Amino acid sequence: MRRLRFRVVGAGVVAAGLVLSACGGGGSTQSGGRKTLQMWFWGASPQQQKTMRDVLVKGFEASQNKYRLQVTFNNAVDKNVQVALSANKGPDVVYGSGPAFAAAYAVQGKLADMTPYAEKYGWKDRILAPMYESGTMRGKLYSLPNSLENIGIFYNKKVLDKLGAGVPTTYAQLTGVMDKAKAAGLYPSVTGNKGWKPVNQNYISMFLTHVAGGKTVYDALQGDTKWTDPKILKAVERSAAFYKKGYLGGKDYSNLNFQESMQLLAQGRSPFFFGPTLAFQFADSYFNDKAGNTSDLGFTAFPNISAGLPSPSSTLGTTASLSINAHSADKDGAAEVIDYMMSEKFAREMNRTWPGYWGVPLKKFDLDPDSYTGLSKAFVRSAKDTIQSVNQGDYGFFAGTFFPPATATAFTDVDGVWLGTESAEDFLAKIQTTFAAEKAKGLVPPVPEPAS
Repeated sequence: MRRLRFRVVGAGVVAAGLVLSACGGGGSTQSGGRKTLQMWFWGASPQQQKTMRDVLVKGFEASQNKYRLQVTFNNAVDKNVQVALSANKGPDVVYGSGPAFAAAYAVQGKLADMTPYAEKYGWKDRILAPMYESGTMRGKLYSLPNSLENIGIFYNKKVLDKLGAGVPTTYAQLTGVMDKAKAAGLYPSVTGNKGWKPVNQNYISMFLTHVAGGKTVYDALQGDTKWTDPKILKAVERSAAFYKKGYLGGKDYSNLNFQESMQLLAQGRSPFFFGPTLAFQFADSYFNDKAGNTSDLGFTAFPNISAGLPSPSSTLGTTASLSINAHSADKDGAAEVIDYMMSEKFAREMNRTWPGYWGVPLKKFDLDPDSYTGLSKAFVRSAKDTIQSVNQGDYGFFAGTFFPPATATAFTDVDGVWLGTESAEDFLAKIQTTFAAEKAKGLVPPVPEPAS
């Protein structure tokens, strides 16, 4: 899940009776002369919940006089949404773990076609093309991403200094620093999939971008190239070699999650954490003014491995998706909430106290990094860099955002190749079979073609 809800484990599923009674059958209710719209969100920290209430709830309610917004926080949100939508109930605004998540419900008729609202509010003109298109299916819009992200390198500057190394700009430099770290008794990098196996999608997507290239993956998504293509095979094999060298969390990949990895990075136990920019929200707990180490954390692009690819390239993805419940009694109100969230004002205020999660994918992301403090400054700068990369066509695709749902899920099992229980050839043959079936059903979202 793009929210990485494993960081607060064991919240438990809301009782089915509560889920199925929510929203009076998937619609809004009356409250003080205004209709109440519902949105379910993951657990989030107390500070993050306060930011949601101050910026989203109060901001939206002040922007109009017809609706109130009620946001319910629970780590079992995906399960709750699944149970509710299956009964044609649930929240008005459907929050999910990304476009692939939304696509699975769209084909079941559980999500509303948002194309009329896109035309009304001008979303297609406002949102970055790859991000807008990721939520479309068969020419209709079913979700919008709440945020833009890139998968790259978080680094601890002090650890690099102790190792006598600079910020790596080439793959050889990167692996050289990791070898030094390992020799010094440190983790080569810290990351892991404990509690949420789809974390694997981050790393296979990263290798697809920086070995096969965005254009090759684009061709595979169009059906013009098979997923068994030699460039894609090389990407899978290189990811396996990377894992076997201990470059993904050493021996603890299955024992670490992002929260724990960021803590280790702050403690100087590793020079690097590889991951999506949403991880700024985890870093904020350990790199901050109170600890006096905010300036120790940096973020940079992952270097290309194959020659001839544009540099820097982004592995483009999103943290989550926003949709409208097909059975909401007030789809217009739900659309107003989403429109409010697709604004520069919303992005500007959310990022002041919650870096990493709200890089709203606007074509004109005019936020000034220097107007922010702490990690918000670094995150806003990274978002602007990613948008520039997209505008230049220098990007690849995160599986959980741009691949059809079953194909994205199938890529999660790449750890079979990493662990040596399956060959890369057999793994990709299964990917091709899964993808072909989804393409025949029209489930592949249209995406703009990258430069190379």
